[in-house]
Parts: sequence; C-alpha cells; structure tokens
Amino acid sequence: MKKIYKILVLWFLIGTIYYALEGIWHIRSGGYANIVMLPIGGLCGICIGSINQIPKFYNLKIIFQCLISTIIVLSIEFISGCILNIWLQLNIWNYSNYAFNILGQICLPYGLLWFIISPFAIWLEDVLRYKFWREGEYYSLLSIYKDLFTLK
Repeated sequence: MKKIYKILVLWFLIGTIYYALEGIWHIRSGGYANIVMLPIGGLCGICIGSINQIPKFYNLKIIFQCLISTIIVLSIEFISGCILNIWLQLNIWNYSNYAFNILGQICLPYGLLWFIISPFAIWLEDVLRYKFWREGEYYSLLSIYKDLFTLK
C-alpha cells in the first residue's frame, strides 16, 4: 500500500510539473495545455524514474537511460495520441506538419527534445524520492547532464 501511495504522489507531482511546463511551452499560442497532459506527463515521469529503480539498470549509463526514456515517452505519447486524438477526436496535439511524424502523434524533433529533457525527468523523480522518503541519494542536475555529455 505504501508503494502505491508513493507512486501516486510522484505521478501527481511530476504530472503537475509537466502540465505547467506544457502550458509555458505553448505560451506563444495562449499558454494552454489540456488537462489530460497531467496524467500523461505523470505516467511518463513515473516510467522514466523507474528505470534506475530496477536493479539490473542501477549502473546503466545516462545516455542509455535517456534513450530508454525517449522510447518510453514516445510510446506513451503515441498510444495516448491514437486514443485521444484519432479515436476520440479530441485534437489535443497534431505533429503532422513536423518531419518524420507517425500519424501526427509523435515526431522526430520532439523525440530529440525528450532525449535532452530526460536527464531532468530522471533527476526530478530521484530528488522527489529523496526529499519525501529519503530513498537514494541526492545529486545535482548539473552532474547528470555532465555525465550525459561526457558519456559516463
């Protein structure tokens, strides 16, 4: 029960941060983000954060964690987009005008952006676990990006 509580808290906090950042990202077009981005963003954050919670991935280089994270986010976004945008026709996002898109639901430019954002998501989930439950250890965001760019 305690594990479920932790997951729900992390899901909500990360989702809320993602939802706010999504609104800021779209500030040019009115700063609007659809509320469904909160649970979708939270799910992405929980999944990304879970990578280094799995024992066989403890020592996985950050570049590989970023690749896995990008695949996770693109998969969640594609499935969510097919349900919300194509099946339910909510038209929350449409990447049809972007290069290398798949059904307008995911695209290469945002995949590359997620690769760059992934260290922040990994760090955020780890910091929240540390701050709330003293799990793991604290490290700086700068250190994770340094490890990414030096391929450690």
